[in-house]
Amino acid sequence: MGRLKIKNQIMKINTKYTFTLLILAGLQTAFAQKKDENIGTEVVNVVKPYTPTISDAFKVKETPTIEDEETTKKEPIKYSIFSFPVASTFTPSKGRAAGVDKAKQEQLYKNYFSGGIGNFVTLLGELYVTENIGDNDYVAGNIKHLSSAGGIKDVLPKDAYMNSSIDLTYGSKTNELGWNIDAGYQLQKYRWYGMPETFDQLYTPEQRLLIYNDIDDGFTYNNLYVGGKIKFNESVFNDLTLKYERFSNNYDSAENRFIAKPSFQVDISNKTVKVNVMADYVGGEFDQSYDVAVPLQYGYANFGVQPSFSMAKDDWSFNIGGTVVYSLDTENNSKNEFHVYPKFNASLKLVGDLMVFYAGAEGGLDQNSYRQLTNQNPFLSPNVFIIPTDRQFDLFGGLRGKLSNYISYNIKGSLVSERNKALFLKNSFNGSLADQQAYRYGNSFGVVFDDVKTVNFFGEIKADLSKNVSFGLNGSFSSYDTKFEDEPWNLPAIQLGANLDVKITEKWFAGTNLFFVGERKDRFMRVDLLVPLSEVRKADSYFDANLHVGYNFSERLSFFLRGNNLANQNYEKWLDYPVQPIQVMVGGHYKFDF
Repeated sequence: MGRLKIKNQIMKINTKYTFTLLILAGLQTAFAQKKDENIGTEVVNVVKPYTPTISDAFKVKETPTIEDEETTKKEPIKYSIFSFPVASTFTPSKGRAAGVDKAKQEQLYKNYFSGGIGNFVTLLGELYVTENIGDNDYVAGNIKHLSSAGGIKDVLPKDAYMNSSIDLTYGSKTNELGWNIDAGYQLQKYRWYGMPETFDQLYTPEQRLLIYNDIDDGFTYNNLYVGGKIKFNESVFNDLTLKYERFSNNYDSAENRFIAKPSFQVDISNKTVKVNVMADYVGGEFDQSYDVAVPLQYGYANFGVQPSFSMAKDDWSFNIGGTVVYSLDTENNSKNEFHVYPKFNASLKLVGDLMVFYAGAEGGLDQNSYRQLTNQNPFLSPNVFIIPTDRQFDLFGGLRGKLSNYISYNIKGSLVSERNKALFLKNSFNGSLADQQAYRYGNSFGVVFDDVKTVNFFGEIKADLSKNVSFGLNGSFSSYDTKFEDEPWNLPAIQLGANLDVKITEKWFAGTNLFFVGERKDRFMRVDLLVPLSEVRKADSYFDANLHVGYNFSERLSFFLRGNNLANQNYEKWLDYPVQPIQVMVGGHYKFDF
């Protein structure tokens, strides 16, 4: 209590002193303002700069003196929050990437089966299986079948066909290399049903029936192959491909082909040096030629080397090299030839990826084979002569690029000069019934070789309009100049194509494929007349429309409906060979794992 009184008295005294000082300061200020404000002039001589000393500075004490007789003890402060629920209508949403829809991950299956059935008793079947063996090895197999009983209107011989094949593969992949061994067999059966218009006028119904029965037996192709490939991941020796084929028919025709292609490659920075080596042999024998009952043999062995150097820098890239080939005619050694071809192509980005200019010049010796020609036209007679095609040069240039992120284009022009180009031509017709074969009624094709120069303009555009819609359009326009033949037999001047694929829903999808082929020219010859007949005939241009619709029943099972030749045009792909009209097939796909 005593201490409190003393403190109060001290505070009163301090208050009085403070008040007195404030009054004196105010009087002094007022007096100063009443004085003459003109203080005059004064000359000040500065002898030396002012140098402060320590005594001029007042050091603030680090620990101030507390006048209280006793330091007051600090009271602890406690904080507390009075929380209670507050109603709110705001609901925050989780952040996510804008415009990105996470698609359900599709399960992939290693095996599948496809099957279908359609009009003209058309049967389709395909089975593909693969299985891993250990960590690196695998085995795979593929079986295909497509057949039709035929039944084209106004075609009296059978137009049935069949195509079946089986392929087997065993391989291995490691970090250092990968290799595989392949083997397979293919069986094809067709009929020479394309009879000329004048055929019915020459024979009686009984004679025609005998001829039709002979044609209905058909002809078969057999192809057996074995091969393999080995590829090194980090070696100058890049890869090696080997293949042997044995091709034959039921008319005692046979062909052997062996191909070996090793390659070497060295990569240095953005430069690549590559050397391709090639050995390609083909040889065969036909039981008899078309006109004379004597065997027909052929054989060619081509050996070549193709060095090249490629480089890419900034907006341009190029590849320069050449091809040297020595061709050995194994049946006639006097026709051995040595060929040198250019190999150059370059590209330049004019406007980034929007416009890329490219150009080049290439050439090569293309090995023809009976097997290869029958894949293009299965209605060949079993006695065609085979020689290689000397592609002297192929000059080309064009523009490719993107109109947007979803639309790409390609425009190309080319000039090709080929010596001994293979052309398909209708075989001559002999009206005599003596010793006739099923292919000698003007209903089969042969092969003639001519020197042809081709000027071609090609353009295409592809568009992925969305993830559910894709579209494509292409066109090819060609002009041919032949040296010996009157016409470029069976080569169209115009070819157009378009395709559209649409994913309608998660379950439904559809697509269409349209194409147009311009007219082609062939020759009809009849040699049993006193004055042989020879005239050029046209195979009219045609338009074909194909459509398919599918339904995904589940991840494993889907169904489809296909329609071919929906324009119902009775067109001829080859002269006197009409195709089946509207074709409809229904089927399904099933994916599975073992």
